Amino acid sequence: MAETTMDTRTATAARAEDLHRAYGRGAATVHALRGVSVALAPGTFTAVMGPSGSGKTTLLHCLAGMDRPTRGTVRWGDTDVTRLPERKLAELRRTRVGFVFQAFNLMPAMTVAQNVELPGRLSGTRPDRARVLEALARVGLAGRERHRPGQLSGGQQQRVAIARALVSRPRVLFADEPTGALDRATGHEILALLREGVDREGQTCAMVTHDPVAAGYADRVLLLADGLVVDELDRPTASEVAARLGRLGG
Repeated sequence: MAETTMDTRTATAARAEDLHRAYGRGAATVHALRGVSVALAPGTFTAVMGPSGSGKTTLLHCLAGMDRPTRGTVRWGDTDVTRLPERKLAELRRTRVGFVFQAFNLMPAMTVAQNVELPGRLSGTRPDRARVLEALARVGLAGRERHRPGQLSGGQQQRVAIARALVSRPRVLFADEPTGALDRATGHEILALLREGVDREGQTCAMVTHDPVAAGYADRVLLLADGLVVDELDRPTASEVAARLGRLGG
């Protein structure tokens, strides 16, 4: 199954069409994606799962404009970002999408507020202090803007990373194993935060995860194997996800 069942006439926040991504050359070529087509509807939460090496992180990176496909197209709304010059893509990426990593990627010598402001500073944009404080309040860190990452728990640091991704008010938030470095209770807090962004703010979220319980927070789950989408589940329970994933060897 190479394409989801979503009607192609439906408005999408992000879409991949016939996506291929290969690394290496000749006999050493690795085909991470082999013709994947997926669509993310506005205001929905999608979990992407699969065994190790299935292509899930590559798909997320291509959808987020952090990696370029070997073949195929990626669109954000009506914009085909696949062929944009790198500089233009980087500019668009800063305003249209946000990305949260498993590793928090915070600068330890900077305050929480400075970490949230950092992407804007790197792009030459003057940080909007009110927007920074708004993003921190949204993730439950109001009053912590002067703290440094080392003074925060792991869950709080991930909240800072989410605030950093949200400060530009992106239409789509991508998350790569955002709870992988957290204990289960803290992970649930982060997942609830992502879910709240979808339900209350109308944000679109796509998350790679290996955890069936985490996938249970999503509206649908895409299962990848060998670079292809092989199954799709709508609002599944954690046990249903685990069973399907088990059949794939995940």
